Parts: sequence; structure tokens; C-alpha cells
Amino acid sequence: MLSRLLAIFILIGISPLLLLISLAILLDDGFPVLFTQKRVGQDYTFFKMYKFRSMKKETPNVATHLLKNPEQYVLKVGKIIRKLSLDELPNFINIAKGNMVFVGPRPALYNQDELMALRVKYGIEKLKPGLTGWAQINGRDVITNEEKVKLEVAYLKKKSFWFDVSIFFKTFTTAFLKKGKNVAH
Repeated sequence: MLSRLLAIFILIGISPLLLLISLAILLDDGFPVLFTQKRVGQDYTFFKMYKFRSMKKETPNVATHLLKNPEQYVLKVGKIIRKLSLDELPNFINIAKGNMVFVGPRPALYNQDELMALRVKYGIEKLKPGLTGWAQINGRDVITNEEKVKLEVAYLKKKSFWFDVSIFFKTFTTAFLKKGKNVAH
């Protein structure tokens, strides 16, 4: 419950930034400004994850790495919000709703069967997905599913309030240094 209340306060606090990003997307490519995606939640349930839309409306609905020349679909403002990971700010809505927490494994796409099979094998699906996680700050998009799940298992074993706090704050340096982040993401 504390996470949900904190997320609401953060949303209120960053509302001017949210409004500014929304306006920039609106001017660049019109409505909608938010993008929703079906993601896997705790205990292999599904939920709708919110993100700022960083790609053009006519972009095929597949993972970015599966697009031929993904850069052609990225909005001008999308490049900036992706680089700074600002497209993830609407994830605070998911935390406020109780679908996510601040720190945990990043929610898998509904069709990432290989990743989810590994998570189920090692009990990771029991965790609520997070805005950030141990795998996020130790490789993010450039590690294999096996490496990601190995990091998530290590997180599960070491999970504590202070470990979560350190992961949360390390996320900012990782995001701004683009460590382990694909160029197209």
C-alpha cells in the first residue's frame, strides 16, 4: 500500500513534466499520447502497462528489435524521452493501481514465452513486476533471457528494503549513462 501511495504523490509531483511530455507528443504526432501494452504481472496474470508513446501511430505492433529499421518509426520527441527513459513515467500509474512495484523484474510482454518459462521455472513469476530491477541495472536489453533470469534469481535471494532502495537509485545513473541499453530502445 505504501508503494501505491508513494506513486500517487510522485505522479502529482511530476504532473507538470507529464503534461509537457504529453504536449510534445501531441504536437509531434497527435493523439494518443499514451501507449498501452499487454504485460505479464505477478503469478502470470496480465495487465495493461502504460508508457508514453514514442513511436509513430502506424508502427507495426511488434517488439522494437523485430522492426526493420526501427529508427524510421521513432518520433522526434520519442528519441529524447527514450534516451532519458521518460517514456516509462506512466508506469507510476501501474504502481498506483497495484499492478507493479518500484523494484522487481521488468514486466515481460505477453508473448515472451521463453522468458516467462524461465521465470516460472525459478519462481520469479511470484514477484510483482517493477519499474526497475536488478537485471535492468546489470544489462537491461543487451543480455540474454537466461542471464536476465539468473540476475532475477539473485535478486529474489537477496531481496530486502535496502537492496530495493539501492537498485532504485542506481537506475538513474544507469538510465542516464545508457548502460546496457539498445540504441533503438
